[in-house]
Amino acid sequence: MLDEFQENFARFGGQHVDELCFIHSMKTEGVAHGPATLFLHCGATQSIRPSMGAWVSYGLGTENENLPAFVTLAPSMGNGGVRNFGNAFLPAFHQGTAIGSAGQPAASMGIRNLGSPTRDVGKQRRQLDLIQAVNQSQLDMLGSTGNGSELEAMVRSYELAWRLQMNAPQVLDLSQETKATQALYGIGNPETDDFGRQCLMARRLAEAGVRFVQVTYGDNTANPRWDQHSNLPKHADHARAVDRPIAGLLADLKARGLLEDTLVWWGAEFGRTPYAEKNGTGRDHNPGGFTVWLAGGGVRAGHAHGATDDFGHRAVKDPVHMHDLHATILHLMGLDHERLTFRHDGRDFRLTDVHGELIQGILSDT
Repeated sequence: MLDEFQENFARFGGQHVDELCFIHSMKTEGVAHGPATLFLHCGATQSIRPSMGAWVSYGLGTENENLPAFVTLAPSMGNGGVRNFGNAFLPAFHQGTAIGSAGQPAASMGIRNLGSPTRDVGKQRRQLDLIQAVNQSQLDMLGSTGNGSELEAMVRSYELAWRLQMNAPQVLDLSQETKATQALYGIGNPETDDFGRQCLMARRLAEAGVRFVQVTYGDNTANPRWDQHSNLPKHADHARAVDRPIAGLLADLKARGLLEDTLVWWGAEFGRTPYAEKNGTGRDHNPGGFTVWLAGGGVRAGHAHGATDDFGHRAVKDPVHMHDLHATILHLMGLDHERLTFRHDGRDFRLTDVHGELIQGILSDT
């Protein structure tokens, strides 16, 4: 089975290895899925903190006023759930807009009630204006108390929902893509159709101006798909399901001239141990040494950074903490992780807390 995957990778993902920047020396916090997944997305294992997409939305704002700045595709409700795309104490309108959920077929994904208005558009607009006027008057009364964040977010969300209704259906309509493009992502192949649709939708959202798109290959359980304690060969099934869609995304972004301005980050909350457990075919959680990769967006292409020990167990050469990766990704998006702060409960908070160093070795010279 693994030999079959390697052959498959050579045909798809392997074609783009020169575009990838591997970090082989990752380490993170949390040995269980819940804390480690929250740390991956929010930079904290337990405390309520804004997700990375919310920080990017807060720092950069929206590029397209008709779409959210932060969209999450097929998010999982396990291991932190909505906190992995939440806003925490940032203004509520920075939370991620969820499209679909893990386990839902991507072909049916969409934003609820987003279809074309069934009523007269003018009448619907006048009704919304009346609701917004009432909300705004209430917001004005709350303004001096500083307690209007949630109401302000609701006012903004109503207006955004109106614009989404008018614009998003076209962005999410994959039938507008050519058959060749759909095939590039593996759409139509039962093995790759689901994740292929998510990746193509991500490209369309990025192309339309969404700042941060989060794509999840997972499920809604506390033991996600990649968690193979007693059946490691099952990883090959999952790898085949994502390999062609990821290769398609990279090829499509490059062909459209988008890859140099789009940062693609692929990784998980931690890695797996090099030694076996249980019946000898599984691997346990390993937060001390694992690999992620990035592509485009200002990272060195065809580069390998760091290394684990000879056993593949612990990061020993140029170790990279998750805080360092967060700091570097923000840097690549034009944000200084030490200056991207928000005052809450008497102190300034940031994604990297009081940690994080730029990974200079992975930054492109151009």
